[in-house]
Amino acid sequence: MNLRTQTQAGAAPQQLFFTTPVQRVALARQQFFEEGQRPSGLVGEAVIQSWMRCRKASANPRGAVAFEPVSVSRLHSALGRNRQLLQAAGQELASMETSLAGTECRVLLTDGEGVIVHATQNSAAAQEPILKKAARVGVNISEGVVGTTAPGIVARTGQACTVSGAEHFYEFLQFFQCAAAPIRDVHGRLAAVLDLSIESRTFGFDAASMVGLYATSIENRLLQAQSTEHLVLQFQASPSLLGTPLEALAGITADGQVAWLNSVAARLLDQQPGAPLSDTECMLGLSLADLLRQLRSSRAEAVRLPSGLGVWVKVRMAARNGADFNHGVCVSPLALAGDAQARPAAQAGQDAPPAQEAQSAEPASAAQAADATLGDHSRLLIERTLQACGGNISKAARTLGVSRGMLYRRLQRWGQAPSATS
Repeated sequence: MNLRTQTQAGAAPQQLFFTTPVQRVALARQQFFEEGQRPSGLVGEAVIQSWMRCRKASANPRGAVAFEPVSVSRLHSALGRNRQLLQAAGQELASMETSLAGTECRVLLTDGEGVIVHATQNSAAAQEPILKKAARVGVNISEGVVGTTAPGIVARTGQACTVSGAEHFYEFLQFFQCAAAPIRDVHGRLAAVLDLSIESRTFGFDAASMVGLYATSIENRLLQAQSTEHLVLQFQASPSLLGTPLEALAGITADGQVAWLNSVAARLLDQQPGAPLSDTECMLGLSLADLLRQLRSSRAEAVRLPSGLGVWVKVRMAARNGADFNHGVCVSPLALAGDAQARPAAQAGQDAPPAQEAQSAEPASAAQAADATLGDHSRLLIERTLQACGGNISKAARTLGVSRGMLYRRLQRWGQAPSATS
């Protein structure tokens, strides 16, 4: 007997509207699996799309899910492929599990393919017979294997979601609650999925918010760990948010290009997902030399973005090869490789000692190198390049490896108006 025809004698009158989540999901399953209708408005669109993919794959919702045993080689392979992810996530996973110690929730971390690389070992395993089998490193819990689940949907779509009870495709998994969020790498690809799961009970707290917060923290750590050739920019409208999961982060290359943005930075800069990134002056209103000068300060500084929004900014050198990044001080392959003022600071992430500042590849100009700023070096190289190119801005920009617009703006700032034929 279905929910819409339950009219037994003495029973309550038939309800025209289903108000509880359990009732809505039951009706959604009836419409989708028995009547072939799309249950729009009864369950989320992400769940409907997942049901449709599972049905297309000829999955049987009444079938069982087999969690394959994990071989030693498969276990080592999963851990080896995700060593950097696990290092970046270690502190946050430990903190998360400490917070959840009084609950029966399990924390699962999968790679981008849905293979578990970390799982909480819960002492209440006797009350969680399915999670005991599923929550093991090396087990594949992707949508193609276990049907509709929160981590499966996130791995497929890259969007955070929650799946509760009968929203799971397989009836076998309808005693579960799960909430998951994505973790992306410096290339914008899905690197991992963080999931909270519980069996035979509800969360009792806002699991979606919690998993989202920790996923953001792990993503921020992973982005910075992968930025071995980048300058990392921290910014936010309030300085109190710097160093928290709510800070905006951007990775800057040695030629002044924005390599990546975390989700907070993308929202602050009104950057749409997948939109191409540009140079620091266009996106942030700051030149590379401006950012490198700020390395000398341990305090956040107030700047104004091109949108007019005021933010507080801190800069950290993440690049392991300071000499290579130093070539980017003047955004040119012809940059001053012997600049001893910037190189030690870049390598150490702090101001260079006076003794190091005095060293130079050209002893005759050692005193000048100690006193000159990074901006002076940039201006000197640009002027010399322009002179060598006969004042042709387009040719000079190609030689320096920057855009013509950037070079033009720099010359305008110095009051060197180009000729109409440049």
